[in-house]
Amino acid sequence: MNNYSEKGLLPAGLADMLPPTASAEASYTEALMKVFTANGYLRVKPPLIEFEEHLLEGAGAALSSKMFRVMDPVSHRMMGIRTDITLQVARVATTRMKQDPRPLRLSYAGQVLRVHGSQLRPERQFTQAGVELIGASEIAADAELILLASEALNALNIPDLSVDLTLPTLVPAICEELGVEEETAAKARLALDQKDAAVLDDFGDTLSPILMALLKAAGPAADAMRQLRALNLPGRAAEQIAELDRLVTLLTEASPDLVITIDPGEFRGFEYQTGVSFTLFARNVRGELGRGGRYHLIDGEPATGFTLFMDSIMRAAPRSKGPKRLYLPFGTSMETGAQYRAEGWITVRGLAKAASDSEEAKRLGCSHVVNSGDVTEVA
Repeated sequence: MNNYSEKGLLPAGLADMLPPTASAEASYTEALMKVFTANGYLRVKPPLIEFEEHLLEGAGAALSSKMFRVMDPVSHRMMGIRTDITLQVARVATTRMKQDPRPLRLSYAGQVLRVHGSQLRPERQFTQAGVELIGASEIAADAELILLASEALNALNIPDLSVDLTLPTLVPAICEELGVEEETAAKARLALDQKDAAVLDDFGDTLSPILMALLKAAGPAADAMRQLRALNLPGRAAEQIAELDRLVTLLTEASPDLVITIDPGEFRGFEYQTGVSFTLFARNVRGELGRGGRYHLIDGEPATGFTLFMDSIMRAAPRSKGPKRLYLPFGTSMETGAQYRAEGWITVRGLAKAASDSEEAKRLGCSHVVNSGDVTEVA
């Protein structure tokens, strides 16, 4: 392998982002952040790396296996490269912004790095953008975030959006109130998540019918809620179903065209969630566009939020032609170039006199050229 090939080789799950993709991702990210800001969310920017124990506090322990670790040569303490920005924002809320009035609305965007990818997301480094609503326990907070995510994705003209609602704490609540052993409860939860009807039928006359009913309830929100309301569930589990019902009602009233599905048994990927959780999809796009849900901060304060994955969004967003590039022949004045840029052009300045300005413009990827003071399109 020659040196050129060796330098271009990157580890699995990592890739160079080249023009125009890098520019498109930056543009899409800022478009999302603009929507978040317009809805009252204040932008924060946590560091890429920080002390390991801070990243692994509370809910962060669920992401331990995904985190790269390094030794800090200054403090001689272990540091971790963030795998998710949500928990960093939670740390900011409980420390630097602990005295700020609640509910606290924060937004963020940045890169994360993970030890390994997944089958649906083999990328190990990618950009996240999202929001956290901290200090609100009302179901209206969950509705606000789902509607905000929908508004942000609609701003990018992503077609065929849908949101899938789930209750990752439902099966544990059912099993606990029925006195099911912890090991059996874990197996039941996994079998339901994997949609394994054969295994679900082996948990006894009390638990199995409930699990089978939850399996059958997965689907469009209206049909799913009709089946879930008919279940005779113990106290806390019944409360979760009622809360989910209220959320569906709020979403339907606020956005009748939003496609809503329900999968009451899904839990993988929601390891630290403590209530209603959701995943955002677009038809015919690999991987989820984003996910979110309710959780608790390290001090027990309620919070809910969502994270959007820019790699998936890049696959879902319609391709644009991009901005027009204008070639400025050698000798064009700075004032003239500034005037064109003020009009919205991207300008590329010639550094030496060319035999043909049109051919030079074409070679440099410009769509237009200044010719005798006029802008003409490159053939």
